[in-house]
Amino acid sequence: MVTGHVFIATSLDGFIAREDGSIDWLDMPGVEVEDHGFNEMMASVDGLIMGRGTYEKVLEFGAWPYNKPVIVLTKSLKASAIPKHLQDNVSFCSDEPEQLMQSLAGWKRAYIDGGSVIRSFLSAGLIEDMVLTRIPVLIGRGIPLFGPLLKDVRLLHIDTVAYPSGLVTSRYRVVAHE
Repeated sequence: MVTGHVFIATSLDGFIAREDGSIDWLDMPGVEVEDHGFNEMMASVDGLIMGRGTYEKVLEFGAWPYNKPVIVLTKSLKASAIPKHLQDNVSFCSDEPEQLMQSLAGWKRAYIDGGSVIRSFLSAGLIEDMVLTRIPVLIGRGIPLFGPLLKDVRLLHIDTVAYPSGLVTSRYRVVAHE
């Protein structure tokens, strides 16, 4: 079966976005010249699975940043909402995580993105590893990456890298769901 992999940034206090969904706090001078492993991650996956909120945020970026298939988990958006220039790369799906992963013929690795999607795939035992980058900013309130889980998720720390910009990236392998 396809394995799930997380690559995401949080504020130092654990938020992935402000309460209104804004990610303006991600903009930091000097970060754009550092290699934080995103290109390596993208080269290692067959496609992305993201939530509706993440998809809508990425659409605001202007240029679409992905050249691989993207599956958006949504119960509310219809295929007609996909912009014409993305119709070959983006699809919508309302399957449960296990069902979706089993249906991905030809995929070996999927990049899982978006807070609630990551939590649902973690709860289902479908995440193999996570790369979490902490941005040196406290935003006080927002949308947390982690929240209630059905059971504890044990992680094995693989490594941590501190960058000159102040970003700190830690890599973990998911070892058990208790």
